[in-house]
Amino acid sequence: MNLAFVESPVQLLNVLEWAHARPGAPQTLSGVPAQPCGRARTGRTRLPGAGPHRAATDLTVVVLSPTDPMSRGQLRRMAELARDEGYAVRWQEARGRAGAPLKTLRELGPMLHRAERIVIGDPFSRYVQLLLTLVRSKDLTVVDDGTATMEFVAQLAHGEKLVRWHRRGRRGPRELVLAPVTFLARRRLTPSRTRNVEVFTSMPVEPPPGVTVTANRFAWTRSRFGPPRITRGADLVGTSLVETGIVDPDQYVEAVRALARTHGATRYFAHRRESSEKLHRLAVETGLEIVRPDLPLELIARRGPIGGTVLSFPSTVVHTLPLALAGTGVKVAVCDIAPGWLRDGASPRAQGFLAGVTGTARDVQRLPAPA
Repeated sequence: MNLAFVESPVQLLNVLEWAHARPGAPQTLSGVPAQPCGRARTGRTRLPGAGPHRAATDLTVVVLSPTDPMSRGQLRRMAELARDEGYAVRWQEARGRAGAPLKTLRELGPMLHRAERIVIGDPFSRYVQLLLTLVRSKDLTVVDDGTATMEFVAQLAHGEKLVRWHRRGRRGPRELVLAPVTFLARRRLTPSRTRNVEVFTSMPVEPPPGVTVTANRFAWTRSRFGPPRITRGADLVGTSLVETGIVDPDQYVEAVRALARTHGATRYFAHRRESSEKLHRLAVETGLEIVRPDLPLELIARRGPIGGTVLSFPSTVVHTLPLALAGTGVKVAVCDIAPGWLRDGASPRAQGFLAGVTGTARDVQRLPAPA
């Protein structure tokens, strides 16, 4: 049995891509045509045909449910798609309740011991790291959780501790208590004689010796959705760089306004972590229609309608959208983050990491930061 742990909609999407890319997995959707576009204003899409598309497989997906409503909503929609594919999905209320973590560990323990391969979406997650301490000689696959995969592989290759790129590296009491868990999880993520480690990614990475890298080409997404209807003008993709403390909110709003004006953008696809206050301000000050997608943007874009140009700041989508939209003629453009946009408290690594995200993107147009 393969056992996957996901905490975000993108992670679940990439688990489906991984399962589809495995040797022997069906590569086409038998008897169910690709679906037409959904409704643009709400971002909602109609799920493809009723019932499983193929027989149930040896993959069980465990959703370690987050607490924020947008992530939960997108995850429930993605769980429907996974069940339509014939996979078992277990929804685990792992947070927000007294005793939830201990209950989760107790309930998932037997499944962990039976699994032959563990698939995870976020090696930086304290929850996932804690689960990894319960397994020993299990094969492991790490699927994309966005650009964080690039940082994870680099840290693994250089023997560094696992720290998210936007953290400043300060060690508080919580980090000190969890340090042994992180250390042991990192050992579990290192290949050995009895453990194979695979990274399934659409990101440009240089793996350490012994780690297998499998390319994620979004074949499942392209086979199940689209092709999209392409509209005139441009769409703009939002980012949570303000919410993570990297970019100044005033600078961000001004940059969005300048991009929309220059490129004729009419819609703004919000990141699921963007605050309602910031989105309201964007709508008022830029005139953009704010769209809250209920599925990952790769699926929304593939279903359409989508602008002939998609504008983005440095983020995961500058790597994934060219793959998901391959052959459609849609152009993806990425706008650099100017050093003056960064907040005083931003991580010293932020500028270099964001520049790397942009610089390594393929099949995209580079745009200078608006003055």
